[in-house]
Amino acid sequence: MNEDLLRAIRKRCKKMEIPLMGVASVERWKDPPFVPWMPEEFYPESIFPQAKSVIVIGLPVSLPVLETSPSIYYRELYNTVNSLLDQYTYRLANFLSENGHQSVFVPRDGYFGIKALLKNPMAFFSHRHAALLAGLGNFGINNMLLTREFGPRVRFGSVFTAAKLPADPPLDERLCTRCMRCVKMCPTKALDEKDYPQGLTDKKSCTAHSAELNQRGISPCGICIKVCPVGEDRKLHGREDASIYSRKDRFLQEHKAWEHVRKYGGL
Repeated sequence: MNEDLLRAIRKRCKKMEIPLMGVASVERWKDPPFVPWMPEEFYPESIFPQAKSVIVIGLPVSLPVLETSPSIYYRELYNTVNSLLDQYTYRLANFLSENGHQSVFVPRDGYFGIKALLKNPMAFFSHRHAALLAGLGNFGINNMLLTREFGPRVRFGSVFTAAKLPADPPLDERLCTRCMRCVKMCPTKALDEKDYPQGLTDKKSCTAHSAELNQRGISPCGICIKVCPVGEDRKLHGREDASIYSRKDRFLQEHKAWEHVRKYGGL
């Protein structure tokens, strides 16, 4: 397979300061790691018939900014990360195409805002499942993909390519600790204690809450990824104690800082 091409892709990702990258063969969608699985129309080949491999990149969501959520601060970070994912996957797809391998980027979201999600709470492709199949992490109780490096505080983008690239092995280590903080602190009670995919998010209530926050200019919510204790980023920011989000006695200064940010910028 294209070992040299893969090395070139990794080099470009490093140059663009992309910390997470993985590759999945399109064949992995046909051999799902669990059931129920997505319908075939959501497979890479159904969207881009030339696809042989899917390259998935991940960019972190900075924990100190996320901790202010819901806020205009987190909204701006969220939009910035999405914009960068679209730019980087676009550039990677063009790099591959210029080297003779048909490739296309897949937009980070792929839907027309909250109103579209209220009508149909799904996009035409799942970057989370692509990241799972590319060995970047596995699902937690919050139905988000957890990574060793950033827990669920990471967003993914994908490239479909006709190049046959060496695939990364799936991550066998179970990352979710089942602490249930995401379940207990979800403002809409949209999560339960069952493992993915049995414990699917109540998308209707989650999206309705996002729509309400969007009217105030402070969506998305972000609570379920904020309170998750998984991720090496928690050590960097001195946040090993995830009880900080539900307790003020020991963390009054932090709560005051977050409340200050939440007072400004939204409606």
